[in-house]
Amino acid sequence: MDASTVEKIIKEIEHFAPSHESQHVGRVTSVGDGVVAIDGLSKAVMSEIVIFEEGKGKKLAEGMQGQSELYGLILNLEEDGVRATILGDTARVNEGMTVKSTGKILSVPSGEELLGRVVNALGEPIDGKGPFKETTMMPVERQAAGVIDRKSVSVPLQTGIKAIDSMIPIGRGQRELIIGDRGTGKTTVAVDTIINQRNEPKDNRPICIYVAIGQKESKTARIVEQLRRERALEYTIIVDAPASAPAALQFLAPFSGVAIGEYFMDRGYDVLIVYDDLSKQAVAYRELSLLLRRPPGREAYPGDIFYLHSRLLERAACLSKEKGGGSITGLPIIETQEGDVSGYIPTNVISITDGQIFLIAELFNKGVRPAIDVGISVSRVGSSAQTKAMKSVAGGLKLELAQFRELEAFMQFAQDLDKVTADRIASGQRMVEVLKQKNGAPIPIEMQVAILYAASHKFFADVLVAKVTAVEAELVEYLDGQHPKTLAAIKKTGTVSEDLKKDLNRALEEFTLAHKELFSQ
Repeated sequence: MDASTVEKIIKEIEHFAPSHESQHVGRVTSVGDGVVAIDGLSKAVMSEIVIFEEGKGKKLAEGMQGQSELYGLILNLEEDGVRATILGDTARVNEGMTVKSTGKILSVPSGEELLGRVVNALGEPIDGKGPFKETTMMPVERQAAGVIDRKSVSVPLQTGIKAIDSMIPIGRGQRELIIGDRGTGKTTVAVDTIINQRNEPKDNRPICIYVAIGQKESKTARIVEQLRRERALEYTIIVDAPASAPAALQFLAPFSGVAIGEYFMDRGYDVLIVYDDLSKQAVAYRELSLLLRRPPGREAYPGDIFYLHSRLLERAACLSKEKGGGSITGLPIIETQEGDVSGYIPTNVISITDGQIFLIAELFNKGVRPAIDVGISVSRVGSSAQTKAMKSVAGGLKLELAQFRELEAFMQFAQDLDKVTADRIASGQRMVEVLKQKNGAPIPIEMQVAILYAASHKFFADVLVAKVTAVEAELVEYLDGQHPKTLAAIKKTGTVSEDLKKDLNRALEEFTLAHKELFSQ
């Protein structure tokens, strides 16, 4: 060894400074059904991410770039240890495995890059279009905005569905529950609302997030394709936790969805988020809680099942100008059994939300789509966000339909009816036909106002009930082609002035003269 080498080694020894790095580690004491018991993590906190030392996985929380590990989420803090759920391949975790604390809370990526993409419950892309480049990490659990940080709901969120926009209006920042039996069109209402946002100007268009919880992957793929076909995917993010996903991911998916939405809300955007559906999230949370050895309560659900949904839905808000003026509108979906809205989970969510749209199988089977029961459906906020134009044409519509439903039931037993009752039933039958709407065909608000104006002024009185839908379609085409300025004025002003009423009356008269054959009974 020459002198220069010796001198180099001596210098390195002189300048050597040992580095001390303390790590908070524990050990897996038991594992089963995706839940692990860990001993030794005395400083662990709730919802903290832990790393299984010998596992392999993907980045989940801020500050973990470049690592390739398998992660867990701490959900139980106990006297003799902690319990966590595995976020990944459960087969790779064994008893005795070392677990390292990260000190990080579970976060998901969010940003403009996610628009038009499909991600899983952890914010990782699953649509085969490659990884995200620039995103901001958002905490999955975050305290909802306080009363002082909010303002009252005043801007309408148009669904494009006549029955909803006229009778059960929704405002931006509201939480409106969509509830009904399996196969009554709940998802259709939510997806049509997303599609209808394309009618909004780009600078005022809400960012849409669709969270699929425990759904068949074929159904989610069909919705993605429908949104792409309708040019709605460009402003939509899909968060998918399918039926095949572990219960932990089905439980986390809605929280990931709202965390992604909060990125946009904090920047002053309006957001529409659909949770499809929270019944399945409740079932996943029950499964997880029972595995975590939490004491079961009513129907074996844990005692904090109400808190689960309340802390999720309270994050939907309309922020004050000082906080940027953004909003999150929540459309949670709940599935009922045999129309029983008095069930445990339905009543919980009804009490948290600002109203509900109740879809019933009886109307659905009669061909009334959307099958909305106007008697039990209500919006506790939306009427203050409804445009003056819609208020002026839809004022007594809900009462008229509710009365018609009662008379319809009575009509089955009555032999002969007096003229007033018969006229009211005939008018109600035509109004039901007017409010019918095809799936995937939302109608702009100005066209809805024109149609309902015609219906409220007895325009369809001389049309056979069976022909009302066809006549309405002809009227829509005629107004769109011959009177676009009148429709544009309704949209721009948000009112139906006297001049606009004259224009509409003239248009309806012209249409009646040109299509006399449609009005012969």
